[in-house]
Amino acid sequence: MAFKTEFEFTLPKGFVDEQGNLHRKGVMRLATAKDEIIPLQDFRVKNNRAYLVIILLSRVITRLGELKEGEVNPGIVEGLFSADLSYLQEFYRQINESGTANVGAKCPSCGQEFQVDIGTGATALGES
Repeated sequence: MAFKTEFEFTLPKGFVDEQGNLHRKGVMRLATAKDEIIPLQDFRVKNNRAYLVIILLSRVITRLGELKEGEVNPGIVEGLFSADLSYLQEFYRQINESGTANVGAKCPSCGQEFQVDIGTGATALGES
């Protein structure tokens, strides 16, 4: 099995561009040390520490809907709905801390354990 560095996601709300197009599906790659260090030098982060997440996400989101690679920039991330920003922050933490978008879950009715990909919503049976 190859080492996975990119993970698909679907935003809860989606980004609406200037033409009114909705972009919900995207790809986020694992962050590098450089991705986490470079934003600290940005004047916007120095003026407002909360801006760090905007710069960081703009570096690691490689695709969002029909936007071409490299078009996801801080302005795009600023235009996200707060629900989408929260989702992306959690998704970033999940894939960078565990190396996977999967989280364990258990059916409350039957007790069956399974994995849920928090990026795509896909499920797979887990180990008992």
